[in-house]
Amino acid sequence: MSIWEALAVCAAGVGAGTINTIVGSGTLLTFPVLLAVGLPPVTANVSNALGLVPGSVSGAIGYRRELRGQRDRVLRLSGAAFVGALAGAALLVTLPSEAFNMIVPVLIALALVLVVAQPRLAGAIRRRRERGGGAAPHRHGGPVLLGGITLSSAYGGYFGAAQGVIYLALMGLLIPDDLQRINAVKNILGAVVNGTAALFFLFVADFDWTAVLLIAVGSAAGGQLGARLGRRLPPTALRAVIVTVGVAAILQLLLG
Repeated sequence: MSIWEALAVCAAGVGAGTINTIVGSGTLLTFPVLLAVGLPPVTANVSNALGLVPGSVSGAIGYRRELRGQRDRVLRLSGAAFVGALAGAALLVTLPSEAFNMIVPVLIALALVLVVAQPRLAGAIRRRRERGGGAAPHRHGGPVLLGGITLSSAYGGYFGAAQGVIYLALMGLLIPDDLQRINAVKNILGAVVNGTAALFFLFVADFDWTAVLLIAVGSAAGGQLGARLGRRLPPTALRAVIVTVGVAAILQLLLG
């Protein structure tokens, strides 16, 4: 890896750590950059998963104020995230690499749809809360949320683009709480999924350790930056960057 390629990977890590802390979808920045510097798709994916762990932890620390009083909720949902992440990671190493090459462009496209649809999802969440009425929601989301977190974490263990958007949509619809507090829980779940998948991959997959280190350093810095910018950055600009990079990743996989 040349010095310019290394700088690009580290910069992508900063961007991914920032975006993951604010909303999710940081993988759509780091993954195409790793492909562009020559890593095979599966190696890029597992290296990315491990490299983003410090960013998730950093973002969770940045949101520690919003985590107060949520210990039981975090423990419940983290257990579901752990189980789902293991299942997704096992699928990644069990299925042939050709399957990953075919599946991931579809997953990225779906992730981009979720990123673009996020304002509508947020509006639906807000209107639901404004209406109120009906049966009182479970304060931790109940079994429906546990199932949804397990399935979305399986997706995250396999390939985690827009995983944070899915978490925010699920928890926002099913947990009666402030979205900033829900976002803080999302950062913990992201750390659990990336950490679980990365530990699994350590025993069964090949990493590019230079890429892991560069993304880890960048994402840790980005996690702190994202915690500061989370309430200020215009989401439209962020979504535009994610969609542009995601389309580039799809083209890289299909044409490269």
